[in-house]
Amino acid sequence: MDAKSNKLVARFAAVAAVLVLSACASPNRAPATADVAVSRNAVDNAVSAGAAQLAPEEINAARAKMMLANQALAAKDYKLASQLATQAQADAQLAQSKANSAKATAASQALNDDLRVLRQEVERANTPTQ
Repeated sequence: MDAKSNKLVARFAAVAAVLVLSACASPNRAPATADVAVSRNAVDNAVSAGAAQLAPEEINAARAKMMLANQALAAKDYKLASQLATQAQADAQLAQSKANSAKATAASQALNDDLRVLRQEVERANTPTQ
C-alpha cells in the first residue's frame, strides 16, 4: 500500500477505536464522541486538500469549532459537543470544496494558457514567410 492508503486506513482505525471505546461510555457520550471523531477526520481531510492555503477562513472556523467541541466533550456537555462537531464538519467540508475548486480553476487556467501558446505556435508555423 502507498502512504496515502496507509494514512486512510489509520484514520478509519482511529475512528473505529473511538467508536468502540465510546460504546463503553454513557449513552449520550457515544454519539458526541463519534461526531467529534468524524469531524476531526473532516478537518484533516480539508487540510490535506490544501485548505490552510486556499480556504484559510473556513478551515480556521472548523478548527475553532473542533476546539470548542472537544472542550464541551471534556465538560460532559454532549449535546453541545455534537452540535459543534457537526458545524466543524460542515466548515471543513466547505474548506475542502473551496480548496479543490481553487486547484481545479488553476489547472484549467494553466491548460488554457498552454492551448493559447500552442495555437500561436501553429499559426506561426502555418504563416507563409515572405
